[in-house]
Amino acid sequence: MEKVPMTSGGFATLEAEIKRLKSVERPAIIQAIAEARAHGDLSENAEYHAAKERQSWIEGQIIELEDKVSRAQVIDVSKLEGDEVKFGATVTMVDEDTEEEKTWQIVGDLEADVAQGKISISSPIARALINKSVGDSVEVAAPGGTRSFEILKVDYS
Repeated sequence: MEKVPMTSGGFATLEAEIKRLKSVERPAIIQAIAEARAHGDLSENAEYHAAKERQSWIEGQIIELEDKVSRAQVIDVSKLEGDEVKFGATVTMVDEDTEEEKTWQIVGDLEADVAQGKISISSPIARALINKSVGDSVEVAAPGGTRSFEILKVDYS
């Protein structure tokens, strides 16, 4: 079974979603199925079929998330330190062409969210940054062509 690296925050988010699905969504859909059954003929009851489909989706989500939690390798980022980029690091870098500063945290595939500044460990930028240090220059093959970045800061807080 392949372990999936994840920050403690990402792990907590997965556990919270499982809890929500089990304690809120599952009882609600069971109630919706019961109400739809009360309407009579199930063969032509669209509400019943929609509710059963929703129930199937919820159960599938629970199984998938529980699998991910069971394979999670939680890494406590707060215990890491140094100037070298590793999983969990928050890296501030500057684009050497545009002088634009960017800050990214390198996280597991399941918790990546570019809008929140979290990039996947398997992304091209993260792969280029791993094992580099403050002051290093890295080249990243991007869809628009190769881009160069200089690492300004590595933080593990």
